[in-house]
Amino acid sequence: MTDTVPRSFRHIRLELAREPGSHPVGEPRFGYQLFLPLTEDGKIDAALWDEFRDHFRVVRFRPDGERDIGHILHRPGGSWGFRYDIAGDEDDESGYRFQAEKFEVGEYVSIKDGDETHTLQIISVERD
Repeated sequence: MTDTVPRSFRHIRLELAREPGSHPVGEPRFGYQLFLPLTEDGKIDAALWDEFRDHFRVVRFRPDGERDIGHILHRPGGSWGFRYDIAGDEDDESGYRFQAEKFEVGEYVSIKDGDETHTLQIISVERD
């Protein structure tokens, strides 16, 4: 395994967008921080998964201050999931169509958590 990661890795902050009823203006304390590589057109660089998989990370944060740290998994068929229980065998959450999404500030992505799907806005995309 390589100790340094390619310059294409980015810190990406996602915050909950508006949700009817529960969060009509969104919620900046509900979201995710991702660390993963992007291609020049802003998509996840899946070609780097095999060599740098331990560096694909996620931090889930919630309004109550709870934070969970996990790995971002590249699953068969090209989809992406998040696993917080590293020793477990089930994904805790999955990114909806992450393989096709452009991770650019202002864009929206969806994450499925159990029976719920949340829409999040990309707040920042930064180099380390």
